[in-house]
Amino acid sequence: MHAPASLQSTVVNGQPCVLPSTPSASTTLLHVLRNDLSLNGPKYGCGLGQCGACTVLVDGVAARACVIPAHGAAGRDVTTLEGLPARCGKGHGLHPVQQAFIDEQAAQCGYCLNGMVMMAVALLERNPDPDEAAVRSELSANLCRCGTHVEIIRAVLRAAVLMREAQT
Repeated sequence: MHAPASLQSTVVNGQPCVLPSTPSASTTLLHVLRNDLSLNGPKYGCGLGQCGACTVLVDGVAARACVIPAHGAAGRDVTTLEGLPARCGKGHGLHPVQQAFIDEQAAQCGYCLNGMVMMAVALLERNPDPDEAAVRSELSANLCRCGTHVEIIRAVLRAAVLMREAQT
């Protein structure tokens, strides 16, 4: 049985989901995630795809949810901060990147944290052993006004170790 034409199916955090019918083509994925699905990990920052606060993974690739039309997620696999534990095979608890951010105290206000964590996960899934330069490059487009960059870089490098250890 197919969903009505006004509804579009996707997978959000590992669960099949029918995206709510949207009132306009300009409704963003971020709006649907936060307002319709109550997933508040991705934050509204700039609304222009420049700050990174709204970052999610779409088919495993980091993407800015504030500039993706909701209909653009149809048939895709979307992961938010809330879905990370399941992504690494844990049904509960924290993803190693989340744990490393806690261990390294890599947050102050926390607004950028969603984007930093999601970008780090995307990086570590592509490159399980990045050096500091690779981490800096990957996170360079995410804005953090609190100045926790040193702790964030340490957290990503620590997460890489945790993830490699979990593989053995």
